[in-house]
Amino acid sequence: MTEITNVSQDDINAAVWNACDTFRGTVDPSIYKDFVLTMLFLKYVSDVWQDHYDSYKQQYGDHPELIAEMLKSERFVLPSDASFYALYNQRHSPGNGERIDKALHAIEEANIAKLRDVFQDISFNSNKLGDEQQKNDILRHLLEDFAKPELDLRPSRVGQLDVIGNAYEFLIKNFASTSGKKAGEFYTPPEVSTLMARLMAPQEGDEICDPTCGSGSLLMKCGRLVRESTGSRKYALYGQEAIGSTWALAKMNMFLHGEDNHRIEWGDTIRNPKLLDGTASLKHFDIVVANPPFSLEKWGFEGADSDKFSRFRRGVPPRTKGDYAFILHMIETMKPGTGRMAVVVPHGVLFRGAAEGRIRQKLIEENLLDVVIGLPEKLFYGTGIPAAVLVFRKNKADEKVLFIDASRDFEPGKNQNLLRDTDLQRIVDTVRARHSVTKYAYLATKAEIEENDFNLNIPRYVDTFEEEAEIDLMAVRNERERLKAELAVLEVQMTAYLKELGYE
Repeated sequence: MTEITNVSQDDINAAVWNACDTFRGTVDPSIYKDFVLTMLFLKYVSDVWQDHYDSYKQQYGDHPELIAEMLKSERFVLPSDASFYALYNQRHSPGNGERIDKALHAIEEANIAKLRDVFQDISFNSNKLGDEQQKNDILRHLLEDFAKPELDLRPSRVGQLDVIGNAYEFLIKNFASTSGKKAGEFYTPPEVSTLMARLMAPQEGDEICDPTCGSGSLLMKCGRLVRESTGSRKYALYGQEAIGSTWALAKMNMFLHGEDNHRIEWGDTIRNPKLLDGTASLKHFDIVVANPPFSLEKWGFEGADSDKFSRFRRGVPPRTKGDYAFILHMIETMKPGTGRMAVVVPHGVLFRGAAEGRIRQKLIEENLLDVVIGLPEKLFYGTGIPAAVLVFRKNKADEKVLFIDASRDFEPGKNQNLLRDTDLQRIVDTVRARHSVTKYAYLATKAEIEENDFNLNIPRYVDTFEEEAEIDLMAVRNERERLKAELAVLEVQMTAYLKELGYE
């Protein structure tokens, strides 16, 4: 076996991020992220394949037929002419874009059950990269960037599979932070997804769903918690994503993290839910988590009245604000006994009236709402507004709702604020304890919420008002007299110094 070289996650992350220099100044990050992430995927599967080939060759000697037979049992098949190295060796010839596209399609065909349609939205032969000469040069540089020794991604060198998955997540996070508002389409800040996963406490055997899954990071956080707490891989991840290129990211991300027990569908969750139990009803899950688009304007209002799954029987959300459309969809997909969900929402969801107020009232009367958590501002990419996390449960322990104001607990950053692990743990501990905490949490009865006309605005329940200390006017007067006396002494000293220097 090849000796493991000492390589760190930071080394790999830096090398992959440097590969982006090939595009900077020529192509917009929102476009080139797909090329870089796909190339990382291609390089990784090529290095894993090569590592396994070398291992079999060492084990069985120079018997190509036997080695080829052994490689057929891999969890992934790589046609020889579709490997990264075959493309790299031809990098100086015209047609790099066409060759890469053909390689990706060959990989998809060879692994159709896992990668069907994954590369259909990505074309390295696209004119987005410029004319033929510029495109060929850019792709030659990209192949050379990924051929550098730092990006030798063979398992015998890097050790754990997650090193590559983490590099993928690192790239997605960095693209999110540099591409502004578009980032919300595919990325939830890691601390927020960690918080939601901890709140859901996923168990062995759970079926876990994210109906707006983006790049899949929130789902994988839940899966990781099951593995860490039980050592078991007995769980299933389900997701749906409306944007084709983001859906492809999620599929590649799952593969790179070794999450083979997943089902990620491409389509609009509200207009065309794909995660069904047969054809007539929505599939139910133990855990449902999501960070849906905030206040989506065109969410599918037109067909909501006649929704065949009766998701909007509590009321149809407003035409131009889709927040409750996603909430009601998620409610409908919770399993009757074990079902629980966590969803990120803008604060308007807590107090807006009309149709939203009526829906909110019914959810509270049905005793589904469990916890309301106010988060700090500037946590999410592309928006500075503070958000909240709502937790719903099918089988609650009581008829109360716990309100938590966590908006003041964070580490300030220049552009983004961060939730520290201590901040996350304080929220999780408070949820588990389920009692009021002065100036931080309040356990409200259903009657109290009804008295507030079912308005869930957190300051109505958690009093964070800090009384200003009383001013002692006599102390202020005495301090003023002391300072005047000091000033008089200084004036005398200054006059003496000036006199010594010859200034009268």
